[in-house]
Amino acid sequence: MRYALTAVAILAVALGLAGIAHGEADDSPGLQLLGVALVIGAVAFGIRNFRGGG
Repeated sequence: MRYALTAVAILAVALGLAGIAHGEADDSPGLQLLGVALVIGAVAFGIRNFRGGG
């Protein structure tokens, strides 16, 4: 189960990076900010989940 949730976090990072790239192309700082927030949150969730915390 731990690996499945980590895989979901990796997919969320990919989605966040796509949001950042699309926001850059469309000159949308709000979309870039949401992408960055998604990436940071997914990385934190993935690390916490993989290490077994909480």
